[in-house]
Amino acid sequence: MVIVTGATGHIGNVLVRELLARNIPVRALILPDDDKRPLEGLNIETVVGDVTDLESLKSAFTGADIVFHLAGIVTIMPGMAALLERVNIGGLRNIIEACRVCSVRRLVYTSSIHAVAEPPHGVVIDESQPFAPDRVLGDYARSKARATLLLLEEIRKGGLDAVICCPTGVIGPWDFGISNVGQLIIDFASGYLKSYVSGAYDFVDVRDVARGLILASKLGQSGRHYILSGTQVQVPELMKELALNTGYPAPSFKIPAVIARAAGVLASVYYRLIRRKPVFTAYSIDVLRSNSLVSSARARQELGFNSRPWQESIRDHIEWFRVQGMLPARH
Repeated sequence: MVIVTGATGHIGNVLVRELLARNIPVRALILPDDDKRPLEGLNIETVVGDVTDLESLKSAFTGADIVFHLAGIVTIMPGMAALLERVNIGGLRNIIEACRVCSVRRLVYTSSIHAVAEPPHGVVIDESQPFAPDRVLGDYARSKARATLLLLEEIRKGGLDAVICCPTGVIGPWDFGISNVGQLIIDFASGYLKSYVSGAYDFVDVRDVARGLILASKLGQSGRHYILSGTQVQVPELMKELALNTGYPAPSFKIPAVIARAAGVLASVYYRLIRRKPVFTAYSIDVLRSNSLVSSARARQELGFNSRPWQESIRDHIEWFRVQGMLPARH
């Protein structure tokens, strides 16, 4: 039996699909108020639980062979440090304890590329860089770096077999909850996106990440981490691909990054007031300006991981939104 926490999330629901395609029985851990649409029609067992509730995890993990831990808070908004501490760090602490108590054979933890200390531009980001809470951007990245260090320490203590995977920017279909990139696609299609900034980011397909997690569960070395990356994409390239697949023109007005970042501080307040998923914040501008030259050589060599062309992922992401009736039309 395989457990997936965060099973209704973007990576989570695609991982469930990939496991079922391999005839692997799945037990999905979901919150009481989770949107159930991502798991509708899937032949799985669902249990209600919360990573902040240790007893619910012990009950859910009984009889489990492997736990894929994906549940957590992902945000580009400021002012979320306390929640990130409670869920991303405290939640992983509970996951570890439940795995020990229930004699789970292997834990596969989904960390983040943002938990890795960023070297200067031009230097490739790989597994040689440390997890360093004081050398990453923003509260979310700090929480993932601290959580990962916590897990590595627990592995060193013994009695816990665990592997860590660090995806980059995830794109692709089955984006029910509308990820940050999904929101960007929707904003582009609706005409809400009026300008762009220069920069780049590494994107990887959600289906390839899910397959990478499964490979890590089988072939990964305990205590080792694997970067699951795709392709570094420049913002103008991304805008061009969005235009090609939506049929709408890309914004032509380029905002200087310094001005965009200053505006992004105010934008965070605006998004919070209108209760809308943010795309444009000071943090997102910092990420686009940061080093995104990433290598997944270790995962490719040791796990057999591979990633498809990013253009295919964007096309499939947009087409999935279109089929679901989630892609807005301009008027």
